[in-house]
Amino acid sequence: MALVNSNYKGHYLLRGSHLETIYPSLTRKVSPLVYDAIEIDTPDNDFLQLDLYRNDSDKLVIISHGLEGNSRRPYMIGAARAFFNIGYNVICWNYRGCGTKSNRQPKYYHSGATYDLLTVVKYASDLPGIEHLALAGFSLGGNLTLKFLGEQGSSLPQIKSAAVISTPLDLSAGSDKLNEPQNYLYTYRFLRTLKQKALLLHQQHPGSIELNGLAKVKTLRDFDDQFTAPVHGFKGADDYYSQCSSGRFVSSVEVPTLILNAINDPFLPKESYPYDLLEPLEKVFFETPKRGGHVGFFGPDSEGVYWCDKRIAQFVNDNLL
Repeated sequence: MALVNSNYKGHYLLRGSHLETIYPSLTRKVSPLVYDAIEIDTPDNDFLQLDLYRNDSDKLVIISHGLEGNSRRPYMIGAARAFFNIGYNVICWNYRGCGTKSNRQPKYYHSGATYDLLTVVKYASDLPGIEHLALAGFSLGGNLTLKFLGEQGSSLPQIKSAAVISTPLDLSAGSDKLNEPQNYLYTYRFLRTLKQKALLLHQQHPGSIELNGLAKVKTLRDFDDQFTAPVHGFKGADDYYSQCSSGRFVSSVEVPTLILNAINDPFLPKESYPYDLLEPLEKVFFETPKRGGHVGFFGPDSEGVYWCDKRIAQFVNDNLL
């Protein structure tokens, strides 16, 4: 691992991890780009919805969003614009249950659903003129990206580089961190929409999900134990977290990859800064600025592109060939 010295200093008016996280989330505006809304089939007779930003280039980056996000969140559009500005085609994709219409199969998404990312990669690889692929991900999407890269190893030579932001490398510890009292507001917002997804899945696929314990769900671990795990074939939350935590896979990453985690990220426990685990790895670069919050890193230019967007685009492009 190369430990990267970060030049991010944070905005002088934003002090504290929660302010650095919440303010960008509530106020960010990004100049829009023209995109094609595309729907692709999955091997299990379902579909994924993508936003494709076309550029006259042989390079393309696939960007994966965070928990309860979607392809059109400002942080996704900001990253898309940063890559587009340096000549990339961009795909921002929606996980199952996060797009504009309901999926067909009785399941949604989770932190380790790399089979869907593989479907997107195969689609991108077949686009005319595309020779070089890169991956990027935010939070849950960062975990998904790292797990995917570790699983694939060197089997997908078209993927040249990657970068992830605010990534929980240990899902169990990350779930416990979000359950701490100071993170109540985040957990409340996540659970509100996750419970809605569980109800919708039950309505569309009767018998696929048991709702008796829904009212008792107070934490993300509760939700994952009662819903995410059984719906997707895990024995429970512990089994799900163990099998899907990207820390298990990062040692098998074979392309230059940047992990960008702010030290003051309120979502990330100490397990998301595993210096000893990463130190022997030649392909992994670890950047830990003191400030930035969770998917924050406030500091927009005239188009609404943040420092972190430019940073990951720079890293990916510098390591593309």
